[in-house]
Amino acid sequence: MSTVVLFEHPLNEKMRTWLRVEFLLNQLHETVPVSGSVSALAVFRIMGDLLDIFERGDMRTELLKELERQQQKLRAWLDVPGVDEQTIVSLRDRLKRQSTELMAAPRMGQQLREDRLIALVRQRLSIPGGCCSFDLPSLHIWLHQEQSLRDTQVNSWLASLMPLRNSLTLILDLIRQSGAFRHQTSLNGFYQDNAEGSDLLRLQLTLEDALYPQVSGHKSRYAIRFLPLDSERGEVPARLNFELACC
Repeated sequence: MSTVVLFEHPLNEKMRTWLRVEFLLNQLHETVPVSGSVSALAVFRIMGDLLDIFERGDMRTELLKELERQQQKLRAWLDVPGVDEQTIVSLRDRLKRQSTELMAAPRMGQQLREDRLIALVRQRLSIPGGCCSFDLPSLHIWLHQEQSLRDTQVNSWLASLMPLRNSLTLILDLIRQSGAFRHQTSLNGFYQDNAEGSDLLRLQLTLEDALYPQVSGHKSRYAIRFLPLDSERGEVPARLNFELACC
């Protein structure tokens, strides 16, 4: 059976940021528990990347706007004959609860920003080997604490990000479900079409194709060029079938 590989490409800056934050949050939860210096530095590096993103813009405002936009779309669906009203109302209530949770949460990343250990490690991450024991004795002793103490502190950091993660997960799920996959064919490794105000492209290839897509696009139009995984010996077929969804 073929292995399907899913690629996603944002069509605006807002979606680009959201996908990066989702990627970092997923990495963060995959890295815990912190059991040694390798997993510790991975956690601190990810949290530093998240703080860099938070400091570049007001992500909470954008998420609240999107939660409201999704509620408006659901209200419009209630006027469609034959729609499952119970499902629509339940989903709309979830969006309302998530808006309330996000608005009530502290400033995004505030707890991470105020933590002294995170700040110390963040300053040293750009220096090769800059987090070794003689550079950061505070990190060294922290890594020798009991696992339960370390887990409690790390879980507190993760909990401070839950309003963000819950909102982002709900929004991205709705956006992804808004577009159905359709069969498409590229000619000589190239495909282009109108984006029609979409936020996200989702593209499925099989691992056996040994190809990957290079996408350029924005909210009105996009182009996809397929390139061989083996740049020296790989070939791109004259006609390539793939699945594409505009969300």
